[in-house]
Amino acid sequence: MCLLSGLLGCAALPQDEAPAPVAAPSPAAAEAPATAASAPSTVSYRVEVQAPDELRQLLLTYLDLARFQNAPQADGITNAELIRLAAASPAQARTLLETEGYFSPQVTVKRDDPPDQTPLITLSVTPGPRTTIATWELNAGGDLKKHIDAGDPAAQALLARLRGRWPLKEGKPFSQPQWSSAKNSTLALLRADGYPTANWSLNTIAHIDAKTHEANLALEIDSGPLFLLGELRIEGLKRYSEAGIRNVADFSPGTPYSEKRLFDYQERLGKLGLFNSVSVEIDPDPAQAAAVPVLVRVTEQSLQQAVAGVGYSDNTRERVTLEHRHLRPFGFDLQMHNKFELGRTRRAWTGELLTDPGNAQYRRLLAGGVTRLDTVDDVTFSWNVRAGRSLYTERIERLIFAELLNATVKNGLGEFTSRALSMNYNWIWRDVDDIILPTRGLTSVIQMAGGYAVSDSADNGPFGRLYTRNTLYWPLGSSWFTQTRLEFGEVFAKENVGIPDTLLFRAGGDDSVRGYGYRDLGPRKINALTGKSVLTSGRKLLTGSIEIAHAFSAKRPSLWWAAFLDAGNAVDQWSEYKPALGYGLGLRWRSPVGPLRIDWAYGRDLHKGRLHFSVGIAF
Repeated sequence: MCLLSGLLGCAALPQDEAPAPVAAPSPAAAEAPATAASAPSTVSYRVEVQAPDELRQLLLTYLDLARFQNAPQADGITNAELIRLAAASPAQARTLLETEGYFSPQVTVKRDDPPDQTPLITLSVTPGPRTTIATWELNAGGDLKKHIDAGDPAAQALLARLRGRWPLKEGKPFSQPQWSSAKNSTLALLRADGYPTANWSLNTIAHIDAKTHEANLALEIDSGPLFLLGELRIEGLKRYSEAGIRNVADFSPGTPYSEKRLFDYQERLGKLGLFNSVSVEIDPDPAQAAAVPVLVRVTEQSLQQAVAGVGYSDNTRERVTLEHRHLRPFGFDLQMHNKFELGRTRRAWTGELLTDPGNAQYRRLLAGGVTRLDTVDDVTFSWNVRAGRSLYTERIERLIFAELLNATVKNGLGEFTSRALSMNYNWIWRDVDDIILPTRGLTSVIQMAGGYAVSDSADNGPFGRLYTRNTLYWPLGSSWFTQTRLEFGEVFAKENVGIPDTLLFRAGGDDSVRGYGYRDLGPRKINALTGKSVLTSGRKLLTGSIEIAHAFSAKRPSLWWAAFLDAGNAVDQWSEYKPALGYGLGLRWRSPVGPLRIDWAYGRDLHKGRLHFSVGIAF
């Protein structure tokens, strides 16, 4: 027996996985009796299938005898039709079982007519040995074979990758759905990697030996031509420059086609902030394979946008915000962004001028901001100006800039002003399954700075600064999920050098140590005149968190409960370090815009609980 491209009986195996039920005699309703009065009466009956569970469900789903059992009375069958269906059911069952790799089943059917009860049709199945894969071979034709024969290492690696991912290896059970699925997935891999018109050749065949219950698979994939990318053709652009679109392309004419390469390019275009929608595609016409045009379709955003908002967070309380974006200020290829925030504890303005990407995909920026922050024991007023460049890729964000900043702090110790000029490098790396709702993967943030600080109340001098935040998401199975976080920061300078407060560290709050208020954890110093303890910012920071979560039920997979433990603090010297602990329970709603979190946490050092509310993920 053989399966040519998978069909029982030497024919092409269908690509869909659901086995087509074998034709059986039509029900009596299909015979269209001449008149209702002459129509034979229909019968009710029961069906019982005695078979292993997975095969029993298959037979109950696709056997005509089982399907007509629950038909409406108007579509029911007569007793004569029931006799014919029962007689045909063993053959139909054998064909269905063959799709699962059972080629020598024993099938019997029996009818019982107990008094005053509906007839019972019992189908007994002994499936016999299941066919397993004895051998398999996957070869290539078309341009892929030509490149392999010519010694092209990329083509050889591609075929090796296809073979490595072929799922039906020796010893695996053979079934028609798995055969179709394996071919479809292998074909999709090749089509996504240079050969979008690839298909299976007629030499693809599965030889089935019903006596030995073995399947020997011979596969040959006709790759068709290797597609090379050609020119960019841009549609929908009216106000904005083509240069930005062309500069973020990481390929040039002659680069082999890759579905992922075009998808990543589309993602980068979407992050430019210029378009409402972006699509990047090719027309897989073999006649254009040597230089297939890359079609970029965009829908531009409006030239100016303004957004007003009202919000709340446990960290900064109530706030009102106003944001304005101009996507071509003064007629230049720039983006200008201004944001104003007015809240109970925080008032701020931030502004930014950003160029379109250059040839290396970097964007130049000029930015600044002014902030007033009222916390437990102090008021901080700061401003900063920075100039540099940024780069955004699929997984990595880089920001390199020079910054001048000024910070004035008023607290129970007095008023202190410090300034700093520094060079900075910020790096964010994300490798997660979902950027909005991650459940597996790792995110890392690293910030490095070096510069010179000037203070009105302390010594001047050089300094260095390092900050990192790493979050690991890991599923445990059975709808259990974990999240761990480690945060570290340190300022390197002589003890008497006055570092601006905005470069120092505090702990506490939603994304730090829950159970404590925003920036409520840090070193305390004594006012020599009043004897009062005053909260200040520290030069060293270490916090950590571990959280476990589980969905409430299978019916509500987006609603989770969570238990967590946070620990950490900010200090001036590591010898002073004593972590504050916070632990509690929370709710998680995995909404389309990000996770909404409501936590009740008990701060051990405070001996009281605190409610935390937040939306989104902190990077």
